[in-house]
Amino acid sequence: MDLDRPYWNMEVEPKFNTPEMRQMQNDLFVANIQSMYDKIPLNKKRMDEAGLRPSDVKSLDDLQKIPVYGQPQMRELIAEVGFDMQKILEMTMGEGVNDIYVMAATSGTTGMPTPYPVTRGGLPGMREINNRMLWRCGVRPGDTLVLAFGLSMFLAGSPTLLALEDFPGITILPVGAEAGTTRIMNFSRLFGGDVLMCTPSLALHMIEKAPDVIGDSVKALGYKILLCGAEPGAGIPEVRKRIETEYGAKLFDAGAGLGVSCDYPEYQGMHWIGDDVVYYELVDPDTGKNVPLEDGNTGLGVFTSLTAQGGALAGIRLTMGDVHQVFVSPCPCGQSGFRYKIVGRTDDMLKIKGVMVYPAQIKDVVESFAPRTTGAFRILLDEPPPRVVPPVKLRIEFGKDLGKGDLEQLHKEVEEKMHQAVKIRPQIEWVEPDTLERSDKKTQYIEKLYEK
Repeated sequence: MDLDRPYWNMEVEPKFNTPEMRQMQNDLFVANIQSMYDKIPLNKKRMDEAGLRPSDVKSLDDLQKIPVYGQPQMRELIAEVGFDMQKILEMTMGEGVNDIYVMAATSGTTGMPTPYPVTRGGLPGMREINNRMLWRCGVRPGDTLVLAFGLSMFLAGSPTLLALEDFPGITILPVGAEAGTTRIMNFSRLFGGDVLMCTPSLALHMIEKAPDVIGDSVKALGYKILLCGAEPGAGIPEVRKRIETEYGAKLFDAGAGLGVSCDYPEYQGMHWIGDDVVYYELVDPDTGKNVPLEDGNTGLGVFTSLTAQGGALAGIRLTMGDVHQVFVSPCPCGQSGFRYKIVGRTDDMLKIKGVMVYPAQIKDVVESFAPRTTGAFRILLDEPPPRVVPPVKLRIEFGKDLGKGDLEQLHKEVEEKMHQAVKIRPQIEWVEPDTLERSDKKTQYIEKLYEK
């Protein structure tokens, strides 16, 4: 095995984001659309409603005749079948429901959990994508990986453990986020760990807890690579800088599709590494119209499987509700694949005087003032979103070493930077360090006062 090769799959990955790959995608999709129609009842239902027969599909451009399918449409389906999960799985998977090996799901924090079943037939594809990701992050045979995503039900947990099986020569410590930061750090010290896989929230929490748990900074754990995902953070400049500095390690961002960031010093977004299995579109969330894949454009990330393999993954124009910003020009790192950055989630979007605001934007500003802030904050909502009557209310922790006399100056600076960067002037409530609950999984930045 050539350990110096730039990609795991040297046959396919160099072709990403090229006209040759686009033609390959087109041919593969047209060849498989009849099977996707026949095997997946939901695909058939949606195509029939759009008046599109498989024989009508001549190219990927014909996909635009089918409306995008996301959480609102999934909730309608759930209600339609009377909240019968078995029927939902049969609609989205067809006979693939009989091949389910592991059932994963979202956390369900915004409603009913979305199922993410893993089939035996889909495992080889999962492992291939996982291997491409790890290779680009610099993981090599002999490394020890600390898997600290939530193992219970989460797609990044137990299914990832299965997906790691084919990567040669690695050792896995599946400690899981459920174990808590103390156990994660103690196991890392006991068995060693080169790579930490977790949410940005957990990585930040370990920075705060390390002095108490191991009597030293988190850098003493010796990680050389952090692979974070499942929420915004690893792509936010100030969060990124803090994690890399405190750990003395390289931080990589992954998720919201088949993507992983590169090791270029300045964050370039995540490289899409699945051109040969999933077709990517950018769609305006308001109009449903396609947005050209051009540098700087934003829209919903929308995904279509190119084959009927993989069970639940064999969907057409599916979205997870993430708003992406894309970049198609060559990355300065030299690696293949167009790139995308996560702007926010449509579920979390707030509209303040017509301005669209996402928690990730606020997090970026709050983190930029560390260590005068701890980085912890909450957005306090008196009414259901997305519309917020200004000023938006924020609760922010000030830093442990901040003098009380310095709080007024910090307040002015944060307020001004919020205005410059996010176009809002918030009402800020300052609280003591460690006031706000920390999470080893996803952090919920919005506090719904109207539900209390």
